[in-house]
Amino acid sequence: MKQSKVSKNLIDDGFRADLAKNGIFDGSLEIIRIKRPMQLIIPEDTIPFSLMHRSERHSEFVVFYEYDLRFAEVLTSTEQFLEDLKMFPGVISPDCSVYRDMPLCLQIANTYMNRLIGHYLQEQGLYVIPNIRWGDERSYTTAVLPEKFAFLGVEKHSIVSVGTYGCIRSRTNRDYFKAGLDAMLEELEPEVVIVYGSMPDSLFGEYRDVTTFVQMEDWISKKRRHG
Repeated sequence: MKQSKVSKNLIDDGFRADLAKNGIFDGSLEIIRIKRPMQLIIPEDTIPFSLMHRSERHSEFVVFYEYDLRFAEVLTSTEQFLEDLKMFPGVISPDCSVYRDMPLCLQIANTYMNRLIGHYLQEQGLYVIPNIRWGDERSYTTAVLPEKFAFLGVEKHSIVSVGTYGCIRSRTNRDYFKAGLDAMLEELEPEVVIVYGSMPDSLFGEYRDVTTFVQMEDWISKKRRHG
């Protein structure tokens, strides 16, 4: 029986194994690595992927801190966006959702896609900062798995990015964010952490002597401020 094109795309191409060429895989889960850049470059500004056509000077780093559907095409048709992305000084790897109530397999899969796209763009000559996203304690501790998979595929003593926009509104969300942040700083020992969104002292204050934090205003706040 002939396989339909739709099912073939989902089964054979859905995780874009073709983008993993020349990759180094970390841990027993084999999360592909985004290499530490030779030089640590701090973004001048950021712009969401879905709005990069609005950029006037193309001086921003492209980020994916928005609803997954708004950047879904960069996961499935990555090559089509290469030339547009190359107009910018760099990107932060896709913020594929990792929710606490997600099945563990999906949390791992989205972490892999985050790193895979970052790896591919890096192979194509783009400057890539890894985005670190964690879910529940299974992602940033060894309570269930032998490795903290939220941090696999990222080298130590480098530059990373985290997003707080929409993630720290409730007490529970703040508690999980802080626990993951603490684990990330201990595991990766980054030299620079880009923070997309608010950076309250209640979450970041005690770590200010541990690393260099650089806050980037989120797009919504920036739009409201400028009217």
